[in-house]
Amino acid sequence: MSKIDIGINEKDRLAIAEGLKRLLADSYTLYLQTHNFHWNVTGPQFRELHLMFEEHYTELALAVDEVAERIRTLGVAAPGTYKSFAQLSSIKEVDGVPDAKDMVTILTQGHEAVVKTCRDALKLAQNADDESTAALVGDRMRVHEKTAWMLRATQTQQG
Repeated sequence: MSKIDIGINEKDRLAIAEGLKRLLADSYTLYLQTHNFHWNVTGPQFRELHLMFEEHYTELALAVDEVAERIRTLGVAAPGTYKSFAQLSSIKEVDGVPDAKDMVTILTQGHEAVVKTCRDALKLAQNADDESTAALVGDRMRVHEKTAWMLRATQTQQG
């Protein structure tokens, strides 16, 4: 492959890619968790939560591709195994099948964790004047902040 010359030095590109790898791992782990909860949710809010979780995991499925492609654009291999995601992610797997209220709490915390990961990646991009990554990460941050808000609103109804 030819040398990458997009106005970002190699050290910064590699640092940004590492931040994006963590974002990818968090996003994919949250995708799996959301899909799992979609399949296994029960209770009085079944239909509402089942459909909401489907909307969320569908959005996450598209997002992970965008993040992985940005990593590749920066000249770094994107992680793509459960093992690598488990090592990179700040979101931990859940044992068993929680009740619906706990699912909402767990997913809220997951989206909030992704927001924090976005903030770290955004700083790296901004410090390197990497507007493309900053725009992508900023968009992701808004989605996760809004989703966390919607999930918290659902918790209030359950509470």
